[in-house]
Amino acid sequence: MDPDWLRRGSVGPETAIEEGCLITELVNAEDCPGASLALARVPAGTRTRLHRLEGIEERYVVRRGRGRAEIAGVAAEVGPGDVAVIPPGTPQRIEALGPEDLGFYCLCVPRFQPGAYRDLEEP
Repeated sequence: MDPDWLRRGSVGPETAIEEGCLITELVNAEDCPGASLALARVPAGTRTRLHRLEGIEERYVVRRGRGRAEIAGVAAEVGPGDVAVIPPGTPQRIEALGPEDLGFYCLCVPRFQPGAYRDLEEP
């Protein structure tokens, strides 16, 4: 029997989302409301939609590739080892630069819930 602290098979598949990237949920469960962790992938040459998360602080931890993050209207290039801290309700988007996909962890506090997502671009 497994211990109470072990969650087997909780990592989901990589899923395309309307924001314009692919997400693999690593940790996002009701019994862990304080935080969630996902792996994001932005295909080379593409950018996510401008959006914000209501009531959720987000941190991007870049794993691979190069990109340009725009947070609250201020843009900066990012690469492996860089961390972008995004306060709740702050407009944000990120673009993959160069020939390879941009990969980064998304840490959300409290945990990400779809109802917090607000698209800020015109349809």
